[in-house]
Amino acid sequence: MKIALPLPGTLASLFVIAMEDVLLDVESYVPWRIGGPYKKATISAVSTGALTVTRHASPWKPTGINLTDDERRRLRRTKHHVVVSSTAPPHHLPGNAQVARAVARALARESDGLLIDPLTGATILTRGRCVGEPPDFRLNDDWLAWDVQVHDAATCPPWYPADTSVCDCLRVTSRGLRRFALPEITLDGAACAHNLCATNLLRTVANRLVADHLAYLTTHPDAVERQIDDVLHIQPSDQPDGTGAPFAVHLTPYDVGAGELGRTGSIRRLKVGPAPGTGRDVTCLKVGPPSGFTGSLNDWLCVTQGVGQAVPTSIDPHTSEPAPALAA
Repeated sequence: MKIALPLPGTLASLFVIAMEDVLLDVESYVPWRIGGPYKKATISAVSTGALTVTRHASPWKPTGINLTDDERRRLRRTKHHVVVSSTAPPHHLPGNAQVARAVARALARESDGLLIDPLTGATILTRGRCVGEPPDFRLNDDWLAWDVQVHDAATCPPWYPADTSVCDCLRVTSRGLRRFALPEITLDGAACAHNLCATNLLRTVANRLVADHLAYLTTHPDAVERQIDDVLHIQPSDQPDGTGAPFAVHLTPYDVGAGELGRTGSIRRLKVGPAPGTGRDVTCLKVGPPSGFTGSLNDWLCVTQGVGQAVPTSIDPHTSEPAPALAA
């Protein structure tokens, strides 16, 4: 089956810097004092209106943001916030998003502000090894976050949550793929003890999806839709350590709000066309085992992580490799 992914005319990438005081002239700082590999791109983006920097003399009020206690204390002390926004067609990805985040990082560092990515619901480091935006694009450089939910009426015995044979209360959903004109992905119905395995699997799937998608956008800049197969073949090179047995993943259009497990949450997701036979839009792609796999979802998770005996799958030898810059 093919899954239709609509491609919008433009995409926005937005970052927020919350600060106690505005200690710099934002208008003169951007673009002229943005250094490093993004200086020329920043000047060009500002001159064309693709990048905007807006100062607000008010505290920023977060919604659905995961902050540490220290970050919440810092946020409560802030009196101003600056919004950095980039708007560009999908085939300008990921460069336009990198430029916006590079500018936001520079402003946060200069003003000692708290840099927040509202789409992932997380803060971004601006000190130490993360002082500037990396020149190469890697999806695992804080471009994604994970919404982990456990069903209120959890099925796992509270005295032995590792009993995965009876537990199906976990749902893990990505936050951030929408920035790349992709639907978010979710794994629903695993054992809560498999939290790490579920997240690792989704991270691998996300890397492959983004790599293939960016390659398609580069070669089809005028496309308004992309069709993908509902079976994704994961190669050893797609996996974090570059090894492991190949396996297949079944992608299903899925309305995460209508799932029986977990809570709906507050994640805005890209719609990807009607679910077969329903005539209504869905909001996510559900990740699961391919047809023919006889074990449970938990069994399949263990296989994808190299735990237990590998189950052979049909692998297309001509499947393209992901872009090296996206390797996890």
